[in-house]
Amino acid sequence: MNGKREYGDYQTPNYFSLAVCQYLKKERHLTPSVIIEPTCGTGSFVKSSLIFNASEIIGIEINPEYCKTCKKNITDPRVHILNSDIFTIDFKSLTRGKDQVLIVGNPPWVNNSTLSVLGSDNVPTKKNFKEFRGVDAITGASNFDISESIILKLITALHGTNATIAMLCKTSVARNIFVEMKRTHTKFASCDILEFNANKIFRISVSACLLIINLSSKDVSSDICNVYSFDRPADVIRSFGYANGEFYSNIAEERTDFSGNCCFEWRQGIKHDCSKVMELSLEGKHFVNGLKEPVDIEKKYVFPLIKSSMFKSPIISDFSKYVLVTQKKVRENTSHIADDSPRTWGYLVSHRDLFRKRKSSIYRNAPDFSMFGIGEYSYAQYKVGVSGFYKKPLFSVLVSPNSVPVMTDDTSYFICLPTYDTAYVAMLILNSSRVQKFLSTIAFLDAKRPYTKKVLERIDFHKILRSIQLIELIDTERELGLKHYLNENMLNAFRLLPELNRPSKQKL
Repeated sequence: MNGKREYGDYQTPNYFSLAVCQYLKKERHLTPSVIIEPTCGTGSFVKSSLIFNASEIIGIEINPEYCKTCKKNITDPRVHILNSDIFTIDFKSLTRGKDQVLIVGNPPWVNNSTLSVLGSDNVPTKKNFKEFRGVDAITGASNFDISESIILKLITALHGTNATIAMLCKTSVARNIFVEMKRTHTKFASCDILEFNANKIFRISVSACLLIINLSSKDVSSDICNVYSFDRPADVIRSFGYANGEFYSNIAEERTDFSGNCCFEWRQGIKHDCSKVMELSLEGKHFVNGLKEPVDIEKKYVFPLIKSSMFKSPIISDFSKYVLVTQKKVRENTSHIADDSPRTWGYLVSHRDLFRKRKSSIYRNAPDFSMFGIGEYSYAQYKVGVSGFYKKPLFSVLVSPNSVPVMTDDTSYFICLPTYDTAYVAMLILNSSRVQKFLSTIAFLDAKRPYTKKVLERIDFHKILRSIQLIELIDTERELGLKHYLNENMLNAFRLLPELNRPSKQKL
């Protein structure tokens, strides 16, 4: 398919590509001898690059129609347009012997999972280039923007040179690239971000920026990435990066050092990709599914459900949504449901076609009606959960009045506790002002999902308990509008939990 969505096609307006090139020339004082636009589209950046006194400008574009447009509209002899796939280009050969290289452009704003759903071939060979392990290697953690893959390909090809890479991209992509350069010990003198209004330029609601990376032939690596506004590029808005080996979203902001390794395992909620069948609402005394069909099934496999948008109270014990849970562990055979809950099995079978339409590879060769993100932990009676989406995280105790385990969706995260009281203490600790302040310095609030498992895993309860006082938690209790319940015995019992009395996890 050749649709704009497949190619992440947001062509840069001529006035903005020119503004970018003028900034690079006048403010960054770049004097490139060769300029490469790796995904040149209709040629906006190629044309704007003519303001530089470069001897050669190379545009690369996979879409043959766009190549024709470029060649027709740009006749300067310095310009060469290649109709080629960026993922097959040998950039080392293309830039060999060239000095003062500038890579500039606007690579596709689409991720690999979207392309897979669209059935597109316009995608790099899938490779676990960030070395994710286990589940993360095949689920959301390994999903990446195509622009991220392109920019990292360029960085790898030009590593050890003094080339400059200046790319428009999502701000989240820019941050990922900075972290990846640090992880792979890339030599670079600086990495800066200039934020701009993507809604104004491209009519899309996303945090976006001009990412500028100055690679280096010297053995240097900047620990800090400065963030500017494209409209006011002289003033640093904030800086993120590494301090004492730890990554922070705002280096300058004061914080209590609660960074380490969480002694509790943060889990992600269940994933089924068939909400119209699996998620039920209780209307009166009867269940109704997302297809507005009445559902008459046994209650054995039906559990209360809290979705990410429902984390609005510190204690959640009333439920309007429920979910059908078919397994107790991943890849568990589900055929036994036909014998122990025949109405449930009949309901599932009647909607088999919807399950077979699920695109994710995690369901490939799996038992009928399989789920993911399921395990013994899912059936814990007491959980403390949080939405990954909210800018200010509210941690909630999840407990049902009849002791049935509460499930969460896969955009939520939770830890399991052995009793209501220990869950209550954990909830107060996580909602306390100093922990909330710490979280704001390690999460990026402009991200689609500010609070991920990776962020939550940095909460070190050992450090918190050495610092926090009972009175602080009582203040938190009051601020949350809860009746006074906490006492010193509860806090002491929490301190004695096995997880808090094991040796701390070592960082990999």
